[in-house]
Amino acid sequence: MKITAFTLGFLAAAASAAPAADTASGNNACAKTLALKITNIYENGDTNFHYDYCENIKDGRGFTSGISGFCTGTADAWEVVQQYHKLTGGKDSFSKYDGVLKKYAQSGSDSTSGLDGYCSVWSKLGKSDAKFRNAQDAIRDSMYYNPSQKLADQLGLKLSISRAQLYDCGTQHGTGSDADGLAGLIKTTNASFKADAKGSSGSTLKINGHNVDEVAWLTKFLQVRTNDLLHPKEKENASGAWKETLYRVKSYQYALSKKQYNWTKSVQVLDNDGKPVTVSC
Repeated sequence: MKITAFTLGFLAAAASAAPAADTASGNNACAKTLALKITNIYENGDTNFHYDYCENIKDGRGFTSGISGFCTGTADAWEVVQQYHKLTGGKDSFSKYDGVLKKYAQSGSDSTSGLDGYCSVWSKLGKSDAKFRNAQDAIRDSMYYNPSQKLADQLGLKLSISRAQLYDCGTQHGTGSDADGLAGLIKTTNASFKADAKGSSGSTLKINGHNVDEVAWLTKFLQVRTNDLLHPKEKENASGAWKETLYRVKSYQYALSKKQYNWTKSVQVLDNDGKPVTVSC
């Protein structure tokens, strides 16, 4: 997945930055589980956590692997490996790749030269090593989930569906303020509100001094994200691959149309083929 300087700023304080659960609203343990599982559908085709996944999907980001599509060319795979080193004491099956992974993380290279056997190591540990799975969980939260929820808190989002959408967007687009990043898309969305926007969600946001119903805001955000998937602003995202992932937005639009705003047990979304599927905690 895409990593930005904005995201890196959260790593040192990952644990303390985690949003506190509020069981009276859309921010609760079940809602987080559902958000993660829904993104798993888009990333892997099912709700399972594919810790052992690893391949070069030829998207310009090197090897893509693990539960959040950690990439060797975008630094997040290197973050996972470093976290794993902390848990193992520093010497493990990934140690021989440290120099190359650090180099590619810093340069953003999509090269896989010097990484022979990397996917075999990742897959083996992903299937059998609890510490490696814990490392992936920790980096997913510190780089994607927690930053997305911090942005949700800043906006005042209360609904599970809104907060989960920010997580999914941050996972694919990165959480940064660049034109294609989550913070950038939020800025574009907010700029579109020049008057009050009424609704019946029961949650009202203050956007540019206007009262904006949260569902009205989310509806606009999904439109903004759709446009970005079709027409990315950043050169690195212009390969054309994003336009093939519109199902990520359509799935949330479906859930929104069913007024599935807050999640405590399950939610129905669309899978990657556009078929309804129920996801449970």
